Amino acid sequence: MTMSTPTLRTDEPASALLGTLAAQGATGALSTQTGIVYLAAGHVVHVESAVTPDLGDLLTHSGALAPDGWWEAIDQAGRRCSVGRQLVDSGHLAAGALELCHLGALFDAAYFVLAHDGPALRFRPGAAHWLGAVRSVPVDTVLRESRRRRELLHRIWPESAVDRAPLARVPGPDATDLPARRGRTLAQVDGVRTAAQIATALACRTFHTLVELRRLAAAGLVAPVAPLIAGPSSAPAPASAPATVSAEPGPAPRPLASDEPETALLRRLLHALEAL
Repeated sequence: MTMSTPTLRTDEPASALLGTLAAQGATGALSTQTGIVYLAAGHVVHVESAVTPDLGDLLTHSGALAPDGWWEAIDQAGRRCSVGRQLVDSGHLAAGALELCHLGALFDAAYFVLAHDGPALRFRPGAAHWLGAVRSVPVDTVLRESRRRRELLHRIWPESAVDRAPLARVPGPDATDLPARRGRTLAQVDGVRTAAQIATALACRTFHTLVELRRLAAAGLVAPVAPLIAGPSSAPAPASAPATVSAEPGPAPRPLASDEPETALLRRLLHALEAL
């Protein structure tokens, strides 16, 4: 049975359209301003966002997978959209470790894709991600987890500018005796890096990093860098090129030099993997 392509309305939130696609058992890629949600038979199979470390970053920076093994799998299986299966079959990565990292990256990116629940841009029926099938998640679960994370971060510190703006240390407050993870996060704050860049440097999921950064902001230790306002005679500050995410099969051609899903087991396994 061929599914009819949903009509995208500019005033329809992405979450509402995801619900429609789930009910129709759709397969394809739903693009928003901040990322792409990949569906197979109405379930979410992958989410990617330009403001979160991708799966390759997490695996290689944490030491769970050698960079050569990652790029070898992409070269051999990227066109077939089966990179995940290639990693497991080649012995580079255990199936459980891949599934765990994949779920973490999926929920991490979904938070940003759905954070402000803006309108969907387009839906590409039949589009598949180059990673291939690893673990599917019901749309309702993804939406619920994204809301939970948004509410948690708001309770810690309500200013969402911390999520995206470059961050700087605030002089004065005492920064001693911080928990280890929070101290490592603070050490990466330099007035230039954003939360996503700090997460990549730490080989940590962006959501985990956001929790620590919002706690640091609540303690008065970090603050977003205010954008410079150019006067009539001053040259405009150079704008960084916006990060892009492609719905085409194949990973982005560039090597890169949370709370978990709702089970205690996954939490414990994730912490153990991150400790590697």
